[in-house]
Amino acid sequence: MTTAPQGLPFLKGHGTENDFVIVPDPDGTVELSPAAVARLCDRRAGIGGDGLLRVVRSAAHPEAAAMAGEAEWFMDYRNGDGSIAEMCGNGVRVFACYLTRAGLAEAGDLAVATRAGIRRVHVAKGASGDEGDITVDMGRAVLPEGRVTVAVGDREWPARNVNMGNPHAVAFVDDLAHAGKLFDAPSFAPAQAYPAGVNVEFVVDRGPRHVAMRVHERGSGETRSCGTGACAVMVATARRDGADPAVTGRPVTYTVDLPGGRLVITERTDGTVEMTGPAVIVAEGLIDPAWLG
Repeated sequence: MTTAPQGLPFLKGHGTENDFVIVPDPDGTVELSPAAVARLCDRRAGIGGDGLLRVVRSAAHPEAAAMAGEAEWFMDYRNGDGSIAEMCGNGVRVFACYLTRAGLAEAGDLAVATRAGIRRVHVAKGASGDEGDITVDMGRAVLPEGRVTVAVGDREWPARNVNMGNPHAVAFVDDLAHAGKLFDAPSFAPAQAYPAGVNVEFVVDRGPRHVAMRVHERGSGETRSCGTGACAVMVATARRDGADPAVTGRPVTYTVDLPGGRLVITERTDGTVEMTGPAVIVAEGLIDPAWLG
């Protein structure tokens, strides 16, 4: 990787305790190998995080140049193991929080380019990380046909296949403890349903339009929160409950509790899914280039 002699600037932030190393790189000059990302995200020997957000101008990144006319900034998201991911819902909120904090965007409505397309974000003026400050248009859910199952140990459940720009398998369980430690990825079938792996959500009911979940994120293990996963859970739960805004003409909202906090998810009548929740920047500094290099 390449860094300035004085060190690589970074910040640390989280959204409902789904935490990220943030690397500002407006001109796209910082090269981060998978190994370097994994070192930065290491919780004992590095800064620690479920993933890494590289902040790059869309025009300076080959994967985002075509979106530069609509979104100035591209979220180059990496999982904690260094692998590339299409999308991260909590990450988008933290990304937008950083942009406004750094003066690179104004509070209000802004667009963020991601590998899953452009995401529209609303940052409330004076946002300080309190719940409800940031809302993200997460796009439409895609629900591929076909039976899917997930398993942990000797337990197996049917799962709903939901794509939110990245793949999810949503399983309804009697007890969240049945998901086990979730350090290792749950198995799934058929293999061809998720050729690049999958995020697996386990869900229990808490009340009317209120659920709780745990998640294994591919490339990161169990995380305290997953924004795209919460959206997938909301859509899968709504369909299980017989609610489809495109059919009824009425939006539907669910509260989703995660180990790290609470998200409010709404599906609109046009199929778009909106996620509202907090984002917090907790630290910033410089990474020693000798340590990382």
